[in-house]
Amino acid sequence: MSENLTLDDLVMPVRVLRLLAADFGHLPAPTVGISPIYPDRLELSLHSGLPGFETWREALAIAPEDVNYRVQRGGRTGVLRSTATYAGVELELIGYGDVAVPVTVEAGAA
Repeated sequence: MSENLTLDDLVMPVRVLRLLAADFGHLPAPTVGISPIYPDRLELSLHSGLPGFETWREALAIAPEDVNYRVQRGGRTGVLRSTATYAGVELELIGYGDVAVPVTVEAGAA
């Protein structure tokens, strides 16, 4: 399906990005992802620690219990992830940060 999409088919996440820039332009700059694979999704990822994720989570009124936590990179990187609907678009918020004390991860976990 994604091979037949046009840029017009991605207008909803682009509009939401414009809204976010207007309303939350003072927040930490995320890496932004819009893809024809998921044309109704906007991904915001923060790679410079988890405080930026928390700032965005609070601004978007995402409840703490709606955040998933896991570790990767052999227990050295913590990942916070949440999905919410914002202005009719699925918004995926992801934060990456160093784990102060590496977590032992069993094979197949994470």
